[in-house]
Amino acid sequence: MSHSVLHRLARAVSRTGARHRFAIVPLFLSATAFFCGLTPSQALACACGCGVFEVGTSSMFPTEAGGMVFLEYDYMDQYKNWSGDDRAPSANNPDKEIRTHFMTAGLQYLFSRSWGLQVEVPVWNRYFKTTDPDTGNIVSFDHTDLSDIRVKGIYTGFSPDLSTGITFGLKLPTGNYTYPNFDRDTEIGTGSTDILLGAFHRGNLTSDNNWSWFVQGQSDLPVLRRDSYRPGVEFDAAAGVHYNGWSFGADSQITPLLQVIGSYRFRDTGLAADTADSGYARVLVSPGLAYNVGHVRVYGDVEFPVFAHVNGNQLVAPALFKVIVGYVF
Repeated sequence: MSHSVLHRLARAVSRTGARHRFAIVPLFLSATAFFCGLTPSQALACACGCGVFEVGTSSMFPTEAGGMVFLEYDYMDQYKNWSGDDRAPSANNPDKEIRTHFMTAGLQYLFSRSWGLQVEVPVWNRYFKTTDPDTGNIVSFDHTDLSDIRVKGIYTGFSPDLSTGITFGLKLPTGNYTYPNFDRDTEIGTGSTDILLGAFHRGNLTSDNNWSWFVQGQSDLPVLRRDSYRPGVEFDAAAGVHYNGWSFGADSQITPLLQVIGSYRFRDTGLAADTADSGYARVLVSPGLAYNVGHVRVYGDVEFPVFAHVNGNQLVAPALFKVIVGYVF
């Protein structure tokens, strides 16, 4: 059907890419969207995996051996119909709203300064308002269920400071993809097994280390599908800068940042897919803030779309929200 980019953006949410120690997070100027073939407005609907939530959040990059447990909450309300590069009449889309709360419990652990593991277990609540194809009436459904679990390995052995790393793993088909009132691109699970590949790098902009920069990219490549539905391949990337100079005492720090996030998703395929109304490209600007005190890490950002192109008619959201609370051990 026509559940757009935000739809996809929402689906994987399972999301939160390369996250580790919330080591300091940022707020000021970010850089330009970075699309890399390694990994990959209004915010777009995403059916199978909201990879946009998987990039950025540079404070989650590993900085030393050890671990972190975290809880992440993301929110997206897709209610504007979009076609091509601009808003389109609501009557052109039988779907009227997709509102999703994404809750993720995760663990990231570096066994050494080179190798680590990350596991994310997401649960979604999704409200879906659409047009009944038989009566023409507007109907709505609300569903909460386990989404697709992500398991990734982390390698950071390229340099002593762990400034460069790669991630690799799988998105498992654990989410419910058979809820009777949702379409396949609206379901909480995709039913597919995906290969996840990513990379990140961070560095300093000034000699006093007060200003830092980072880039990150991630790809989501579905390889096994079920019931005639294959979600589109998705690439997501982020580039940003952050300021590390706000310290309050020996173990308390506030880090503001600004980042630019880019996404590209190919069309869905298969007999159960709405190929015409799937696939998108987008760019978002995202200010964020991190607060570290002792072993506790708190991070939040808001992502504002500045460019979006969708195929067909798809629902989009005016903003996306992310909050993460972690404990380092």
